[in-house]
Amino acid sequence: MGRTDHRVAVIGGGGVGAAAAWALARAGVDVVLIERYRRAHALGASHGATRNFNPGYTRPEYLALLRAALPLWRELEAESGAHLLDQVGVVNRGPRPDVADLLEALPTIGLRAELLDAREASRRWPQLRFAGPAVHLPDGGRLYAERSVDALYRVAEARGARILEGTRVTSLQANDDGVVIETDGGPITARTVVVAAGAWSNRLLDGVVDLPPLTVTQEQPAHFALAAPLPDLPAFNHHPEADSAWWPSAVYGGWTPGVGIKAGWHGVGPVTDPDARTLRSEPAQLLALRRYVAEWIPGADPDRFEEISCTYTTTPTADFAIGSVGPITVAAGFSGHGFKFLPALGELLARLASTPGARSPFRLA
Repeated sequence: MGRTDHRVAVIGGGGVGAAAAWALARAGVDVVLIERYRRAHALGASHGATRNFNPGYTRPEYLALLRAALPLWRELEAESGAHLLDQVGVVNRGPRPDVADLLEALPTIGLRAELLDAREASRRWPQLRFAGPAVHLPDGGRLYAERSVDALYRVAEARGARILEGTRVTSLQANDDGVVIETDGGPITARTVVVAAGAWSNRLLDGVVDLPPLTVTQEQPAHFALAAPLPDLPAFNHHPEADSAWWPSAVYGGWTPGVGIKAGWHGVGPVTDPDARTLRSEPAQLLALRRYVAEWIPGADPDRFEEISCTYTTTPTADFAIGSVGPITVAAGFSGHGFKFLPALGELLARLASTPGARSPFRLA
C-alpha cells in the first residue's frame, strides 16, 4: 500500500464534519479535518446564535439518533467546558396529523410529550398565540450553534485531530490505496474520506459519487426584539393553520437570550449558488414573516428585527443522505433539522469511515 497521510480525512468543517472529527479522534483514529473557510463561518449552515433541539420525530432511524444525541451533547459540554444546550422545551402549534404517533413514540426513548389545550398553553406561554391544542416536548430546547461548532473543533484538536482551516479541496479521487485529495495547499491522502460539504456537496462530488438531488436554498429567519421582558420561552414549531394560505411554509423559532425571538420559514428560500450568494433577503418572504410575528408572537415586535442568512441543502424527501461508496462516506441533506443530531451523526460517520462493512440507516440513493 502506498503512503497515506491520514487514516481518515473529513472534508467540510461545519457542524457535521466537526462532529465526525471529534468522534474519530475520541476513538483514537488518525484524522484530519479540512475546512475551506474558518470554523463557524457565515456562508454555510452552522453559524449563528441558536438552533432548536426539537425531538418531534416518530420514525425509528431519527428516534435512534435522538436517543444517542442527548447524552452526547452533555458529554461534549463536559469535555469542552462550554454550555451548549438549554432544555427549555419545544412547543408545537398548529394541526399535526401524527400527534398520536408522537405522543406514543417519544416515551419509548425516554423523552416526554404532553398534549395541551389552547387555554393551558396560552396560560403557560402568553408570548405566543394558540388557536388550538399544542404538543409540548419538555426535553427539547435550544442549542447554541457557533459555540457548539467551536467546542467540537477544540475537543477534536485536543484529542489529536489535525485541523486545516482556510484550505479548499479542489478534487478527490479514489484509488487502490484510498483517496487522493487535491487542495490549494497541496495533496493529502487518506485511506477513507468523509465528505460533509453541505451546500458544496454537489460541486465537489460531481462525477465521483452519485448523489440524490440536493437543492441549495438561501433561508432568511430573523431575530425580533422583545415587546416586554421575558424570563424564558420554549423553542417552537408552527404547522400551518387552516387560515394560513399566505404562509410559505411551517414556521420554527424560539428565544435567543440577549438577542430576541427568532422566527423563520422552513426550507422555502430562493435557490442559490453557495459561491454567489448576495445575502439579500427575498422581500415578499420577509414581509410575510413580519406579518406572522405580528399575528402569532405577541411577545415580539414585528417592526424591530435583525435578519439572518444561511443555506439549506435539502433532499427531495427532506431525509438525510448518508452512505458509503468505496472509501468515500458522504453526509448531506441536513439543513433545517440536522443540527440537533450533531454528536450522534459524528458517531455514525466515524463508524462508517473506520469500520469495514458498517451500514447506514439512511440512503444516498
